[in-house]
Amino acid sequence: MNLPVIDLIVFIIITLGNVIFGASFFLRNKTSDQFTSGGGKLPAWVVGMSIFATFVSSISFLALPGKAYMSNWNALVFSFAIPVAAILASRFFVPLYRGLGSISAYNYLEVRFGSWARIYASTCYILTQMMRTGAILLLLALPLNALFGWNIKTIIIVTGIAVTVYSMMGGIQAVIWTDAIQGIILIIGALVCAAVLTFSMPEGPAQVFEIAAANDKLSLGSFGSSLADSTFWVVLIYGLFINLQNYGIDQNFVQRYMTTSSNKKAQSSALFGALLYVPVSLVFFYIGTALYSYYTAQPNLLPAELQDPSAGDKVFPYFIVNGLPRGITGLLIASIFAAGMSTVSTSLNSTATIVLSDYYQRYINKQASEKSSMTVLYISSIVFGSLGVIISLTLVGVESVLDAWWSLASIFSGGMLGLFLLAFMSKKVRNIDALIGVILGVLVIVWMSLSPLYFNDEDLLAFRSPFHSNLTIVIGTLVIFLVGFLSMKLFNKKQTQSV
Repeated sequence: MNLPVIDLIVFIIITLGNVIFGASFFLRNKTSDQFTSGGGKLPAWVVGMSIFATFVSSISFLALPGKAYMSNWNALVFSFAIPVAAILASRFFVPLYRGLGSISAYNYLEVRFGSWARIYASTCYILTQMMRTGAILLLLALPLNALFGWNIKTIIIVTGIAVTVYSMMGGIQAVIWTDAIQGIILIIGALVCAAVLTFSMPEGPAQVFEIAAANDKLSLGSFGSSLADSTFWVVLIYGLFINLQNYGIDQNFVQRYMTTSSNKKAQSSALFGALLYVPVSLVFFYIGTALYSYYTAQPNLLPAELQDPSAGDKVFPYFIVNGLPRGITGLLIASIFAAGMSTVSTSLNSTATIVLSDYYQRYINKQASEKSSMTVLYISSIVFGSLGVIISLTLVGVESVLDAWWSLASIFSGGMLGLFLLAFMSKKVRNIDALIGVILGVLVIVWMSLSPLYFNDEDLLAFRSPFHSNLTIVIGTLVIFLVGFLSMKLFNKKQTQSV
């Protein structure tokens, strides 16, 4: 598909400008502390914007409108849980991590349960980020391929190299500042798109809501008690747990808590970044609903192959190319690209930080010099950027692998969150209690994640998880916490009786 030259120019200027701006931080990035925490001197609002941009990816930019177009606003309920997680993060998690003084989110687990817990969590995190980088690069390349006609593998390689270069050269300062700019571009793009849709309705803006209401497009889902369906309550509980995971144990977020000069500034940045996502996600869902009303009122504008409800994810990219004024299309494409770059750069920097703090300085060179530490950070950025590109290239055209990966991501993240909550909420739990809880919890998570993929025959249906997939992290986390807590109570009671 050939877009007007003005759109291509807008896209290239915004994207190339981000890369050059990020690389410009190289001269201010001479120590490992500056690379990983920016010397603890970054403005709170910039860090908050970075937290917001880290939360939003190119997947969100395209998938949320797609969900609203195909169904309703049920998935928006996820955002309702964010304020609760943000308040808990600012009240408990930020002071905890800043008080420990370690740039690693997993140092706390070692303090509580020993080195095995830190190695387990950090390894899961690294694996998660590698696959996340590969998946984001692929899912970022797909719409650009559809919009520009560029080769998917070329997009993956060029994007991977560009993000790796500015992440490596500029460290966390480049990541956070470019995140902030990319977040602003993303918000502007979404608002412009929403406005164009609203004022393009044949009978005026009110028609958006009339058609949406008539087709139950504004529903937040069923308020029933089913645990097998995506009800309001299932999505809300899932949102609470996944956001506690993000703010409590995800290195991407924890590392940002260390980049401001005080607890108060770190807390305000966590709240600002989290709460900003709520209205922006509302804009994304509104775009999806407005698209439905727009093409329902003017069905002749939508090609026949996109009128199938299952093709909803492709409607927004089609509108971006065919329904927006010239120049604005380039802005929206740049917004999508910026969201993906932000996610990838964050993953590369945080992974390099974990390699340095949790492995190199912990086990290989405890008295590491600044020169050797910076070398490790540079090499790690290059290695994981390259691995992300390779993983992305191997996933091209293999959609089922992506589905399997999202299931595996639940295995890693669920175990990490349960272990953290066990450490944080119960000071008497011992190493062995935590280990037993993690083993049983991960087994439950594996069963819930993979059983729908493998137990599809009639004879095997009884072995499938009866719960909605969103509840995987919820149930797995609760199993880890409850088993660990009960193990502590049981063994302590036996020891007391024997004495």
